[in-house]
Amino acid sequence: MHDVKRPAPSSQPRSLFLLYHELRSAPSAYSYVTSTSTFAEHAAFFRLPRAANTLIPRITFDDGHLSNLTEALPILQANQLSAHFFITAGWTGTRPGFLQAHHLRELHAAGQSIGAHGLTHTLLTHCSPAQLDRELRVARLLLEDTLSASITTLSLPGGRFNRAVLDACWAAGYTQVFTSVPCPEPEPLGRCVGRLNLQADADVPFLTRLLDPATGTLLRLERIDRLKTAAKRLLGDTAYRRLWSLVNREEREAAPAGEPEGASSHNGLLP
Repeated sequence: MHDVKRPAPSSQPRSLFLLYHELRSAPSAYSYVTSTSTFAEHAAFFRLPRAANTLIPRITFDDGHLSNLTEALPILQANQLSAHFFITAGWTGTRPGFLQAHHLRELHAAGQSIGAHGLTHTLLTHCSPAQLDRELRVARLLLEDTLSASITTLSLPGGRFNRAVLDACWAAGYTQVFTSVPCPEPEPLGRCVGRLNLQADADVPFLTRLLDPATGTLLRLERIDRLKTAAKRLLGDTAYRRLWSLVNREEREAAPAGEPEGASSHNGLLP
């Protein structure tokens, strides 16, 4: 499924795109909820000068949770950082706890980047050609109507893709697709961009190791990701989803439809 060519080693500056979802002030066992205080620590770390040959951290958020505006944006602004927010367009203004149209306009006006995350968070590899076109094209048009701006980037719901999905993305007007394949990215970015999902227990010492290629931390996570890809193929999406929910202590009442982005956990467990 991960048929994207990985970047070759390079002496040029490289970035590592990091994936967050919801921020929350109250404690949560769900691994896809990052505490606001933890994200503040991350942001303060990200603005520090980087040592030579370390990766440049880039921030992304998926789904479009309301906390992207209420919790993340003030922290980003306080640290003079920007992020790329990928929005599940069909949830805008319809799903409690998620961003509404005026929230998206506020994020955009604040200089943050907006991309699509599908229309309904359906795994795109499960879609017929007609459904795939709707998930991609309608999501883009809805966001463009809301923001009066072009939407050319997409992150893949559940991290799922194949060649047909990528071809449909290009046909629907996207020029860049963000995956959940953890890998460093050289500049300029290619058409497919890898990301690493950061789980709730990621701390600054882990980030320090992660951004330093000499530690081998990211390389280990890339290997784990390949093992998980094989597990998904072996178990199938339904069985893998059940296992994912148990390992990540999913909050059923708050979880998105489909599967949250399956990138590597630094504890070596399932995404």
